[in-house]
Amino acid sequence: MNKGQLVEQMATGAGISKAAAERALNAFMDAITDAVASGDKVSLIGFGTFYVTERKERTGRNPQTGEKMVIPAKKVVKFRPGSRLSEAVK
Repeated sequence: MNKGQLVEQMATGAGISKAAAERALNAFMDAITDAVASGDKVSLIGFGTFYVTERKERTGRNPQTGEKMVIPAKKVVKFRPGSRLSEAVK
């Protein structure tokens, strides 16, 4: 499912226009992005949790040359699915 299909499904499910559903989806994504970017955890009970974790510096290999290289530390966004989402997937 892509963003357009999600907007269409949201509009149908909520009984609103596609334009209103797209504005709501964009606001939702912006709110999550802002919260996670500032280091907050976003928990949606039953759906899941978005959070930031730090990946340590590590040694890797260049796949073309086989040469060892240092992969720097960085922050990454992770998602832990909630119980309802996990049950729906089973």
